[in-house]
Amino acid sequence: MKTHQLIHSGQRPYACDVCNKRFSRKSSLKKHQLIHSGQRLYSCDVCNKTFNQKGNLKTHLLLHTGQRPYACDLCNKTFSLKGNLKEHLLIHSGERPYACDVCHKKFNHNGNLKRHQLIHSG
Repeated sequence: MKTHQLIHSGQRPYACDVCNKRFSRKSSLKKHQLIHSGQRLYSCDVCNKTFNQKGNLKTHLLLHTGQRPYACDLCNKTFSLKGNLKEHLLIHSGERPYACDVCHKKFNHNGNLKRHQLIHSG
């Protein structure tokens, strides 16, 4: 219960000793630390690409199977990742949650914001 309550409190008592990123759960920190260790324990049987987390391998396998289980209710476009559907829905809502901190122009995709920010850096 105490561990769960950390999610709501915003407290992140577990810090990565390499990059100082903080986590509310010790298990999340341990998963994160695999990034720095270079360990890639999970391998795709189809293309031999390796991953540091089992969930990332499962997501990758969707590419090989062609599964696209997430569909937009408005235009029926399908996606293999739930996050991609969520980002797609911003097109229909008109919401632009990503704002440039220099000129305050807003974007519906983080990638578009990053590309835009290049104009400010030359």
